[in-house]
Amino acid sequence: MTDSTVQSVFPVADWQTASPESQGVDPQRLAEAIARLEAITLEEGVSQTMVVRHGRVIWAGPDIDNLHPVWSCSKSFTSACLGLLVDDGAVDLDEPVANHLPALAEHYPTATFRHFAAFTVGYAHRAAAVDGQPAWPFVPAAPLFAPGERYIYGMATDVLAWALTRIAGEGLAELFRRRIARPIGIPDDQWAWGDWGFIDGLRIHGGSGCYAKGLWITARQMARVGWLWANGGRWGDRQILSRAYVDQATRPQSTPDTPPHDGEAWYKRLPGSYGLNLWVNGLTPDGRRQWPAAPPSTSAIQGNNNNICFILPDWNMVLVRLGTDGIISTDLYDGVLEILGEAIGA
Repeated sequence: MTDSTVQSVFPVADWQTASPESQGVDPQRLAEAIARLEAITLEEGVSQTMVVRHGRVIWAGPDIDNLHPVWSCSKSFTSACLGLLVDDGAVDLDEPVANHLPALAEHYPTATFRHFAAFTVGYAHRAAAVDGQPAWPFVPAAPLFAPGERYIYGMATDVLAWALTRIAGEGLAELFRRRIARPIGIPDDQWAWGDWGFIDGLRIHGGSGCYAKGLWITARQMARVGWLWANGGRWGDRQILSRAYVDQATRPQSTPDTPPHDGEAWYKRLPGSYGLNLWVNGLTPDGRRQWPAAPPSTSAIQGNNNNICFILPDWNMVLVRLGTDGIISTDLYDGVLEILGEAIGA
């Protein structure tokens, strides 16, 4: 089906809704994609799912206003805050974070913002979890490896959030609210950002999203964030994040042959398909794309418990599925994306 005459829009108070056909989407194939998504997810199914095309909702579940933690999706919100400060000229991706965070000077003098956001920093901390409480990640220990040498998915984004907070002079929730959430129409009561408490008088929000110290958001509002990324950081006639930063964040920041720190860990397929705290559709170590059925430009905001927002700029589409029901392999989403591609004649 063709969509060459359909103009994209941006939601104001709420999303516009439209029939799939009016947006160049085969309704039967869309229904099949939703059925596939329901089949691969757990007990909450597609109740918190939205499909947006050209800025219009063409499918939505009944629970898209449920507010709950989205775990590691928080990392991509931290990336957005990093982008704001890069655009302001306050941060250079390739400068040492220790320039702004003296606590890193001993063990991480050359580790850059790019290393931290790409998980190639090898960050380790001294604290351990106690009685089920999360480990305090802000006391650096000797690195697991030299910056850029390997890949490890972990809590480095909490330290990145600490550094960004010092640079901004305010908590990341306030920065995000003022410069992104409110400008794109996210109501204050439909998202929240947990925190670790205060360091030097500044509230440090959870950059990694671990232990419910990160983002809480609804599917309806997550779709706005996805639509912002899908449009290269533009919202209507306003450039919220620069296209240059969006392009950086949504391309691979390591090569497929970058060794994982633990060759048996779940993240062993992420080298080559991870950007600046976003999952991207690059080549994995086995030589295939993260989601072969989707365009190479695809990226995702991803978190534990089946929380994911697919950003599909080549298809003018966002697919959100949120939940609190457990873990599935992200590979399984490729079958859903394959049917969606067929639905638009891609």
